[in-house]
Amino acid sequence: MDLKIKDKLFIVCGATGGLGNGAALNLINEGAKIIAIARDARKLNAFKNRHPDQIEIVLGDISKTATIQETLEKLGDRFLDGVLINAGGPPAKSFLETEMADWDNAYNSILRWKVEFTKAILPIFIKQEYGRIVYIESSSTKQPIANLVLSNSLRLAVVGFAKTLSQEIATKGVTLNILAPGFHETHAAKRLFVKRSEVEGITIEEAKARYESNIPIGKMGDANEFGSIAAWLLSPVSKYITGQTISVDGGAIRGTFG
Repeated sequence: MDLKIKDKLFIVCGATGGLGNGAALNLINEGAKIIAIARDARKLNAFKNRHPDQIEIVLGDISKTATIQETLEKLGDRFLDGVLINAGGPPAKSFLETEMADWDNAYNSILRWKVEFTKAILPIFIKQEYGRIVYIESSSTKQPIANLVLSNSLRLAVVGFAKTLSQEIATKGVTLNILAPGFHETHAAKRLFVKRSEVEGITIEEAKARYESNIPIGKMGDANEFGSIAAWLLSPVSKYITGQTISVDGGAIRGTFG
């Protein structure tokens, strides 16, 4: 399928690893150009060197106002086709293990910066009368994951604001959608394996196998395959999809509307 994004420009947060990298590579393979944001200078420069004609970089933590501003400066007055809003999650903890500081940090790391970034980008899209915003959240927005109370709670707030905003701007040519990944072969998933191994007194490999045993297709997801869905949602061919939270979880969500 031609996604009609050759030479189009996208911003990709967390572009050098995991699901963000999967999305970035799919966009690049479709001929798009990206402003890649990440915190690791070595990985970011190596990524750019592999695709020098298609990647510009912003080194920094996208949850910080300064990095958001630097990204806007890098964009300048160019036409922007879409944004992938994505970053790592809070530590794996049960409710009883959390302190109030954990909740404050989770608010900042999961919700606040996404609102700030969306507010910064949205006027550009509205002026253009076109734009795509895709948030990478978690399947925990539909079915809680044990020992992830911070993520289970705050990611629902992202769903709430994105769904509401999608209704407010539905006539503006701008769509907002959320991808809710289940377990994929990424560094982020490993923190859950470690946590479960500690709680249940098993090895990390055994913990991973127990997670996989609850996935109907029987294995972890692939970041590149996940990225193909993100690229589609960021493209013009997805124009009739907005305000949706789409599970990418190998069938792990048990509810009818999973």
